[in-house]
Amino acid sequence: MSIEIVSQAKFKLGFIINPIAGIGGSVALKGSDGEGVAKRAIALGAEAKANERARVALEILLPYQKDITVMTINGDMGQNCADSLGFDYQIVYQTANDETTAQDTENAVDALVKCGVDIILFAGGDGTARNISHQVMDRCPVLGIPAGCKIHSGVYAVTPKAAGRVIELMVTNQLVTLTEADVMDIDENLFRDGIVKAKRYGEMKIPSELRYVQAVKSGGKESDELVLQDIAAQVINEIEDSLCIIGSGSTTAFLMDELGLDNTLLGVDLIEQQSLMANDLTEPELWQYIQRYQLEQNPAPIKLVITLIGGQGHIFGRGNQQLSPRVIKAIGRENIIIIATKTKLSELASRPLIADTSDPELDQVLSGYMPIITGYNDHVLYPVASPN
Repeated sequence: MSIEIVSQAKFKLGFIINPIAGIGGSVALKGSDGEGVAKRAIALGAEAKANERARVALEILLPYQKDITVMTINGDMGQNCADSLGFDYQIVYQTANDETTAQDTENAVDALVKCGVDIILFAGGDGTARNISHQVMDRCPVLGIPAGCKIHSGVYAVTPKAAGRVIELMVTNQLVTLTEADVMDIDENLFRDGIVKAKRYGEMKIPSELRYVQAVKSGGKESDELVLQDIAAQVINEIEDSLCIIGSGSTTAFLMDELGLDNTLLGVDLIEQQSLMANDLTEPELWQYIQRYQLEQNPAPIKLVITLIGGQGHIFGRGNQQLSPRVIKAIGRENIIIIATKTKLSELASRPLIADTSDPELDQVLSGYMPIITGYNDHVLYPVASPN
């Protein structure tokens, strides 16, 4: 009597990259949605990072190459990334030219679903998630690699590496629960004017692994004005006569209000001796200010005041791409001031803050316990982690 051994079919990984996702972040354009925005960002010196972040996710799967077929799209929408890592891949959709569109994303999703992929792994932001949700409906599970400026949706892993880890669980036949997650997006035109207007556009099936998949971003301004006043008073004492970079968010906006200075809610501002130097800086502009300040050999260090994204915990890599690795390194870990209310920290349910700068060595430097200002003469030590 003979026993026939039937080999397991390869895992079919649908793989889509929005090549221009997040390209407007470093040059203060608040995203890449809208006609001509990507070209404008490139003209201002922005570099596309989506392929780089997608590569980080796929690298986690290198030990399982023989078990995976990557079903993808030509060029920078997936093929180049899969090919550079040596994965076996098939092109299931071909774009008309190098300038990819939202319609290309939707067409690619339809082609992947028809090929019977096990999951669609995509790199992009909330706009990309919307495009995918239009087409995929409930026909296939998805998981996002965060690569955009706006990551409000709950369909994304917390970091690119975390996305790879979730797919690893599936490839190795571990139990993974599927759940429905909201697809959220905001109006980028209002966003560029400092107004956050989020809307739910639907939901998609995602693998639910709480260690790796983010919560939907918590919105709204802090309501406890007295606590924010105490935090602002403490920060004002600490920045003294320094050149100080003010990150985005409603908590930092309250600080600027207390100083009586104009603020860019969703951008990066610069003050010196508590006077406004510039609003809504791009990364190159910020770098020029830093270099000039350091060349003048000013005795006071450069300070950076940031807060965390409510419900998610990111301090770098979400909505503040102007704070690039070279900018953060020039400032130094010891000169980073993190502010948050204890309520905001408690919403994280003991999850660490996340530094996702796209520079693994810098992420490690930023890891560990850091003090967070939670009131006047009131600090807590809270863990910061690098991407998984």
